[in-house]
Amino acid sequence: MGIVEKIKEIEQEMARTQKNKATEYHLGLLKAKLARYRAQLLEPSAKSGQTGTGFDVQKSGDARVALIGFPSVGKSTLLSKVTHTVSESAAYEFTTLTAIPGVIEYKGARIQLLDLPGIVEGASQGRGRGRQVVATAKTADLILVMLDATKSEEHRRQLEYELDAVGIRLNKSKPDVMFKKRTTGGITFNTTVKLTKTDEKTIRTILAGYKLHNCDIMIREDITTDEFIDVLIGTRKYIPCLYVYNKIDSISIEQVDKLARQPNSVVISCEMDLNLDYLIERMWDDLKLVKIYTKKRGAHPDLSDPICLRKGATIENVCNGIHRSLVTNFRYGLVWSVFIFLLAALLNTLDRGKSSKFAPHAQKVSLHHQVQDEDVVSIFTK
Repeated sequence: MGIVEKIKEIEQEMARTQKNKATEYHLGLLKAKLARYRAQLLEPSAKSGQTGTGFDVQKSGDARVALIGFPSVGKSTLLSKVTHTVSESAAYEFTTLTAIPGVIEYKGARIQLLDLPGIVEGASQGRGRGRQVVATAKTADLILVMLDATKSEEHRRQLEYELDAVGIRLNKSKPDVMFKKRTTGGITFNTTVKLTKTDEKTIRTILAGYKLHNCDIMIREDITTDEFIDVLIGTRKYIPCLYVYNKIDSISIEQVDKLARQPNSVVISCEMDLNLDYLIERMWDDLKLVKIYTKKRGAHPDLSDPICLRKGATIENVCNGIHRSLVTNFRYGLVWSVFIFLLAALLNTLDRGKSSKFAPHAQKVSLHHQVQDEDVVSIFTK
């Protein structure tokens, strides 16, 4: 019996099993086996052949966004509308057969948009180049799930299932669980919260299934059995996602309103150019990018070419964005606000940046200082 058949057998058994307190233990074992088989399916051993790889597309720009959806939902049309790249689109399915990159220029940032081939049911098991599509999607900073507004919500559930099966967790954060392997000492299990969705017996059974008999576990949130398995495997990707409903010009205004009110959803029409600007704005917000302006000593900051970094970046990330040698020779940095340079001719003063604490002067900072959006930074070296 192959891996695919074993996965189907376990899924059928889980579907037959009633979910209650008495079957939690058995379902935990089945979920652990299912996760292990899926990992083997995606990354087979060296004896069985080469591991699956994604499309050969170099990552460029300040962030990467992947377009995922079933065939003929408008992915190629969207890429052509919002970038300067022309992706072939036609009235038949599977027009796009490889990954086609484009670049969105917005607020000084360059966002790479990848048009991936349409996936089909069973993509997580390798059907229709599914492994290549999802392997490339794992490298994205944001996933756009393209959906046809005229079709049923079953398409959305199928896409979520396929992505979940390959270890992509949409709009979820990593569980607050500390797991550390040891060579001796047995299993040390501690929690800071009451577990209502799983229990210690189920967790210890899962550990035994993975042949982990010596480890430290600290659980700081009420997790499920699936989330604990994700922590054990350690290869899960937690990626923000936007659900983009295309072809809203073909449905009623009541249906458009209902779709637009769903969480993490945007309604558009590529054919009539409806709401595309708002989609790009939502992409910017979900990517959580910050713009940092650089300033040379005795000169005004360069406001035409900002450095775009992810939220939570530090001065060290700013240095690496300019040149890696700056970190080695770093002495200190100064942080201002960009707005004061725009008003300097009127006020003739300097104001602090959003992350600076000492108004009206610049704040002297170290490599570990966390920068905020539209800070002006000056780096001083040894």
